[in-house]
Amino acid sequence: MDDQTRGEAASKDLTTALTEQMRAAAAAGRPLVLRGAGTKSLLGRPVTDSAEPLDLAGHSGIINYQPKELVITARCGTTLDAIDSVLAEHGQQIPFEPPRLGSKDRPGATLGGTIACGLSGPARPFAGAARDLVLGARVLTGRAEVLRFGGEVMKNVAGYDCSRLMVGAFGTLGVLLDISFKVLPIPPFSRTLMQACDQVTALERMNRWAARPLPVTATCWTDAGDGGRLWVRLAGAEQGVRAAQSVIGGEPLADEDAAAFWTESIREQQHGFFGGDLALWRIALPQATAPLDLPGPQLLEWVGAQRWLRSAAEPTAIRAVVTRAGGHATLFRGGERMGAVLHPLGAPLMALHRHLKHAFDPQGILNPGRLYQDF
Repeated sequence: MDDQTRGEAASKDLTTALTEQMRAAAAAGRPLVLRGAGTKSLLGRPVTDSAEPLDLAGHSGIINYQPKELVITARCGTTLDAIDSVLAEHGQQIPFEPPRLGSKDRPGATLGGTIACGLSGPARPFAGAARDLVLGARVLTGRAEVLRFGGEVMKNVAGYDCSRLMVGAFGTLGVLLDISFKVLPIPPFSRTLMQACDQVTALERMNRWAARPLPVTATCWTDAGDGGRLWVRLAGAEQGVRAAQSVIGGEPLADEDAAAFWTESIREQQHGFFGGDLALWRIALPQATAPLDLPGPQLLEWVGAQRWLRSAAEPTAIRAVVTRAGGHATLFRGGERMGAVLHPLGAPLMALHRHLKHAFDPQGILNPGRLYQDF
């Protein structure tokens, strides 16, 4: 059985049932909360308790996979583990290393929830973000219309790229029924190096390495209580990785320890930094930005472009510092979830968001309030 036949045999298409439920909800003006595996339910703002669940977990299956073309298409309820398993058979992977953020109570993160939340892992600056690698999607709008955007090859992505517009919209514009995205080969060789340094030195080194043709695929710095540690992952042809290792220097980690560090500690946020009761902030900045004067421990990823902050400081104070630095701050986990979780938008941008929302979901029934209180 080839990959396409096997994918079709394992698929379950619930498009008709989901469309009927959407049509009934739209006619009644009844809000819907989109649900897959529930692994991302703690992100964003809570949806009103009166919302009716739209269960998407059963709409699953790999529809098409072309290893030679480096593209795969799967339904929204397909688990990332299932996709990883199929890709691994051909020595390929999801390039942007999406976080699962699951637990014993909420296992099996799905493709739809991952793309809807726009989550990318450690490789994001080097392999591309989730939005960069989405080629096309079939979307069920709040009008109960099934629309197809993009395609399965890069040349088909032209005009208004509405498939990528859905990435990071948290399901407020439509249901991602199925998604086509680019995959890449697994690098044949990898090496992780660790250096002791402070944040200023780490930012200088990461940006210097990023400006050179080095096979860097992930970076991370955090204060370990002893002045700070910087991790850098190299991946590619063995000869090139070993040459880069001699340039960068540092203590090499054992392969198993390195895999656990990037996958469990950083991607899945099991590092000690992410524990505790303090609110967790996700801060996006120009990567060469100097250290921020904010109270609380920080962890830096993406060559300094993504910075995590654990802090009890007031949200307005945090956002004021971040805004002056040219970035934005999201209350990722913890803290007051009924307030502004995402960085507030200016009036022109909010007006644009409202126009898009009305175009795709005129009744405002899809995940109301998930992004902004009155959106």
